[in-house]
Amino acid sequence: MSPDQAFELSRSLLAEPLPRQWAHSLGVATVARRLAPILGDHADVLVTAAVLHDIGYSPTLVSTGFHPLDGARFLRAHGQAEELVVRLVANHSFALLEAEERGLREALESEFPLPEQGALVDALVYCDMTTTPTGEPTSHDERIAEIIGRYGPESVVGRFIRRAEPEIGRAVERTESRLAGRR
Repeated sequence: MSPDQAFELSRSLLAEPLPRQWAHSLGVATVARRLAPILGDHADVLVTAAVLHDIGYSPTLVSTGFHPLDGARFLRAHGQAEELVVRLVANHSFALLEAEERGLREALESEFPLPEQGALVDALVYCDMTTTPTGEPTSHDERIAEIIGRYGPESVVGRFIRRAEPEIGRAVERTESRLAGRR
């Protein structure tokens, strides 16, 4: 699947029912395009995963209620994207920790192992966690605070994001270091 095809698929699933999620996905993809110099042959993979990362929120795809798993299952079942993209969607932004909170860790790990391309995994975290829900740039600290504020600190998402916060910070720092090394 090309990035253009991914944009069209994501638009068809999110733009009308979830315009805010669509705006976020567009913003995440915009950041992904800026990371092309540090990703080489994986630049298109990142853009494709970035625009698709939240399709599991689409009302037509919800099955488990855990959007990384629902989106990845859809992509795999319909042969919509290469396996690396599917696994990035499934594991974006430390989804494994949220899966654990939801009792879905075993399903996520067995169906969609974390990709071995650490720089690519970090880059998707960076893109997602430095983009607001409306697609604007933000810091990862502000994004985490926004998520906790929206869901509440004791919600499943609030507990997950607080557990993931140190890892998110490290992934953002590694990506920024890679960017700085290319300038």
